[in-house]
Amino acid sequence: MAKRNATETDKQQLYTDAFFNKGHWGLKIWQSFIALLGWIAVIIPVVSTGLSFWHSVDPRVPGLWTYHEGVFEIKFIGILLLFMFVFSSLFAVTMTIIQNRKRDRVVEQWPTFNPINQKKRTKLLAQFMDDRFGTPAFRESVRDYHVKPEQNLETDTFQKMYEANDISDLDE
Repeated sequence: MAKRNATETDKQQLYTDAFFNKGHWGLKIWQSFIALLGWIAVIIPVVSTGLSFWHSVDPRVPGLWTYHEGVFEIKFIGILLLFMFVFSSLFAVTMTIIQNRKRDRVVEQWPTFNPINQKKRTKLLAQFMDDRFGTPAFRESVRDYHVKPEQNLETDTFQKMYEANDISDLDE
């Protein structure tokens, strides 16, 4: 068995669809037929309802039905949809304004941490984990791992480690 290189592993396809593979003509014809049937089931009622409503306004347009209740219901649904559109638009605009203000106030401020110290902390934590629990390759490949009592961490282990190495949390 040949080894895969890193790019093959990164591009690994996690799903398959027989419709797009070569062959499988029966599946392609069946799924296309079902999709076409679904679109017809959507388009026919919309067109017939639209033509019938238009017929109530202009008698020259052919309509399939002329029930007054149906016309009233379409008008009611139209008003309801307009009402929902107005309120959802108001909500979207309001949330956009709030998020833009929050971004201007919080996100675009000067960072409250020192990026250099962050790199030092990352390296220090990586070294600590390697010393205490083994290499990253071992930690990522092991299925079950039993932590020895002396490997347990105290609540302030990392804080003590930062203080011992003069790495502060905040930029001063």
